Amino acid sequence: MHDAKQMLQTHPRPVEMDLSLLAQAIEELSHCAQSCTACADACLGENQLDMLRQCIRLCLDCADVCATTGRVATRQTETQWHLLHSQLRACITACQLCGAECARHAQHHEHCRICTEVCQRCEASCTRLLEAIERTLKDPA
Repeated sequence: MHDAKQMLQTHPRPVEMDLSLLAQAIEELSHCAQSCTACADACLGENQLDMLRQCIRLCLDCADVCATTGRVATRQTETQWHLLHSQLRACITACQLCGAECARHAQHHEHCRICTEVCQRCEASCTRLLEAIERTLKDPA
């Protein structure tokens, strides 16, 4: 989280929000994108590919949504709060779906167990950021 926060702090026009909260979400989004990509790849290497097809699809979708959300959240110039709000909601949904599907396979595949945990952490971090944005939208500075 340290690197993301440092980068956010160097911005000449920082957003009016808790940068620690924003940085944490950006880091969790990056971790989730990486973990979901790795989990999908590991699933492709498993013998029961037919049973893991939905898991692979949701992992790839979640990885893409998390990566995009992280990039949108990183941008501070002329922040479009409604867009970021919508993107975070989509990301929370992707994390919920992927995490639930990976949980179905976690007992037999360690990569799915890890991915479930990472999705849950990302979902929680995005939810905290979403709540902060909702407060910002209700009471703009």
